[in-house]
Amino acid sequence: MSNYTLAVNWSGKDALSDSDAAKVISGSDFNTEFTTVRTAVNSKADLNGDSGEDFAMNNGTAATQSAGNNTTKVATTAFVTTAVAALDQAAINNLVYPVGSIFTTVSSTAPATLLGMGTWAAFGAGRVPVGINASDSDFNTAEETGGSKTHTLTTSELPSHTHTFDYTQNPNTNGANSQPHPISSTAHGSNSGYNVVANKTTNAAGSGSAHTIVQPYIVVYMWKRTA
Repeated sequence: MSNYTLAVNWSGKDALSDSDAAKVISGSDFNTEFTTVRTAVNSKADLNGDSGEDFAMNNGTAATQSAGNNTTKVATTAFVTTAVAALDQAAINNLVYPVGSIFTTVSSTAPATLLGMGTWAAFGAGRVPVGINASDSDFNTAEETGGSKTHTLTTSELPSHTHTFDYTQNPNTNGANSQPHPISSTAHGSNSGYNVVANKTTNAAGSGSAHTIVQPYIVVYMWKRTA
């Protein structure tokens, strides 16, 4: 697609002296110029929609092609408007939601009814979507599932720790008071004759019940187009 440029130096001829033969305008000069014009025009789009080398423009408008025209002729706004109007909403939805698409809504109406096309199946019940990650085996396959709403900690998941308490014992192992007593005991713990000799582990605490690990969420209907 080329633009037209002058082929003959017309103004240069005017600058020549009258005696210079090159100042004379010949038929070949016109032929050269018009050939250049024709070449440039023929390389442009045929906005008028005519065949061959004809080219016509009327106040910036072009002829509107017949509906369904599938040639390389120019499509005017009138042609496009007609073509779009010929598409019903279901046809448009069919393009927007191809097979495999996920449709999310707060309406309980099935997409086949709501959108007027396709076969749909409820999708992702009680789950949230996550982007695929090829480098993570938990997320490297489409529609892979995992995770849970609650989790019960195991011993190995707890921080390493102990619970202890001190106790005392009478140095006189033959006496009646040779049994261990808590150091806070009013009967024996305050007696300086009783020495701290060991530690004991306390009884267990806690229930071991599962705790929730659900993230903040909002519930919607999700559907997957299957056909």
